[in-house]
Amino acid sequence: MKFLPLHYAARNIGRSPLRLALTAGGGAIVVFLVVSAVASVRALDRGIRASGTVGNVMLLGAGSEESVERSEISASTPGILAASVRGMKSLGGAAFISPELHVPLPLRRADQPAPTGNARDLVMVRGVEPSAFMVHPQARLSIGRLPEIGRAEALVGRSLADRLGIANTYVRNDHVTANPSHATNFSENSSNSNSVNSPAPEILIDDIPFTVTGIIDAPGVAIDGEAWLPISDLLVLTKRQTISVAVISLDSADIGDVEMFAAQRPDLELTAIDEPAYYAGLAKFFRPVQILIAVSALIVALGAMLGGLNALDAAFASRSREIAMLQVLGYSRAAVVANLIQESMITVATGAIPALLIAVLLLDGLGVRFSMGIFSLRVDAACVASGLAAGLLLGLIGSVPPTLRCLRADIPSALKSDLV
Repeated sequence: MKFLPLHYAARNIGRSPLRLALTAGGGAIVVFLVVSAVASVRALDRGIRASGTVGNVMLLGAGSEESVERSEISASTPGILAASVRGMKSLGGAAFISPELHVPLPLRRADQPAPTGNARDLVMVRGVEPSAFMVHPQARLSIGRLPEIGRAEALVGRSLADRLGIANTYVRNDHVTANPSHATNFSENSSNSNSVNSPAPEILIDDIPFTVTGIIDAPGVAIDGEAWLPISDLLVLTKRQTISVAVISLDSADIGDVEMFAAQRPDLELTAIDEPAYYAGLAKFFRPVQILIAVSALIVALGAMLGGLNALDAAFASRSREIAMLQVLGYSRAAVVANLIQESMITVATGAIPALLIAVLLLDGLGVRFSMGIFSLRVDAACVASGLAAGLLLGLIGSVPPTLRCLRADIPSALKSDLV
């Protein structure tokens, strides 16, 4: 079968600049929205799942297996657990156990105006001890020092610091703690450092001023969008006597040993759950949010797609005489259809490729806030492939119906057509 040359299709896309702009613009919008939706869904899923560490077990309050924020356990639980369960990881005699308090609280920069009405910006605030860095290896204190107890000091994640605009202002120290897990408490770490103070940023947590003493790097996980305080300070701030969770890292022990401890201490009302399993369940909980993001992008993309389809339909319908002439010259209907599909694909590609470049420049590394924290978008191969597939599908779907309609007309009638 004789096919039309590819340059014939490429030359025809410039015959009507307006139609080219409409079709390419529709394709660009579709591709950009598909890439945005796929990147957002994957960032949320990846960030939540990566927050769990293999080998970690969480002790939550009974009945709070699905939400660490609602969990309440006795503040004495970590000490009892450390004395009762053998086989936990340890360093220098210190067990890898982290008592934590998780509370979403309004947080803003101190020099920002107070929000009006109910427009409060909630951020996950985590009360911890230095042992948190032992059980959460994703987190690393990259800048500054640990906060001192009772001094209204805090750490912030890198993504949160970027959003607040304080990533480049912090207290520098001659002694920066590269491995905070070696400290047994916050005060010990801070007292060993000779501070050379530069203007330190201040944030308001629940309208209480806190000085930011350092930045935590935890790329791709929820911690990157959190604020960390000494757990005793957060207990005072929230007027609580109970903590949310005790996270432990196991060595020779397994989760069955921790479950046995919880079962033997009904007075503590505990539930043991594998940390990756907890975050996997949380990812399922956020699945409706992911579906909502995808559906919203799809609806807007369909609107742009319909505009592109109308432009293609008008472009092909006005070329009945040309299509009939190609058949008179000996080209089969299949060859004409193939050529028009090529033309449609090239037209959509002229908008899809720039849209992909714009998506990479604007979206890659962009922080998106969810209730779990801040997750960075990543325009990876899957996102690019999804965008390209959507663009190609638009070109294919948009070209076939008008082409078949033009081919249904008999050749003599089409040659007499006065459409140009």
